[in-house]
Amino acid sequence: MSLKIELLQSSFLEARTRETEFTTYFYTNLFADFPEVKPLFANTNMEAQGKKLFQSLAFVVDHLSKPDALSNTLKGLGTRHIQYGVLPSHYQMVGSTLLKALSLCLGEAWTPNTEQAWSEAYAAVTQLMLSGAEYPSEILIPDPNLKQ
Repeated sequence: MSLKIELLQSSFLEARTRETEFTTYFYTNLFADFPEVKPLFANTNMEAQGKKLFQSLAFVVDHLSKPDALSNTLKGLGTRHIQYGVLPSHYQMVGSTLLKALSLCLGEAWTPNTEQAWSEAYAAVTQLMLSGAEYPSEILIPDPNLKQ
């Protein structure tokens, strides 16, 4: 998969001007759509967390042309997220919410091409973060004998 770096970077310019709105919208929707993740943030300063989220997103966008630096950082981030209780299933929830927040910030500039570019970029980020995380195999591959 080849990421559309110029489209990602140009579309993120508008989000940069709306950081507070973006992060507020992101976490409001994350908790509304996926209340099961709220306990992960029980002891978290949400203002600081919002800044960390946005800084991480900006880092990714700013380093799309530097895959080695990006890869190492995202793998490390994936490792740290295990310590916070993040499971592989949470990545899809965050991705869905990220796209919603970006669509709000970009308004009419949120085109099908832009959405596809961000979806592909988030999939690549997720893959790198998960490759840096060492989850026990029973978390990654559910036991078929267990009833859900």
